[in-house]
Amino acid sequence: MPNIKSAKKRVLVNATKAAHNKAAKSNLKTVLKKAEAAVATNSDNKAEAVKLAIKKLDQAAAKGLLHKNAAARKKSQLACKVVG
Repeated sequence: MPNIKSAKKRVLVNATKAAHNKAAKSNLKTVLKKAEAAVATNSDNKAEAVKLAIKKLDQAAAKGLLHKNAAARKKSQLACKVVG
């Protein structure tokens, strides 16, 4: 545990940000799984699920949770599953 006041604060702030990022990534993974399941089962709401997944990927890339190329790759893979 750090002794300096600013270092103590950094530990607390980093823990808070790590928890927020972990929750956001977990939510993203859940949305992606739901979209892939909707496409696999050819359900009636697959377009809506894919649209939401693409939106979440863009938001994650904008916030720095994912690299922009990783987000683009995942969007492309999802689009291929919908078409093919």
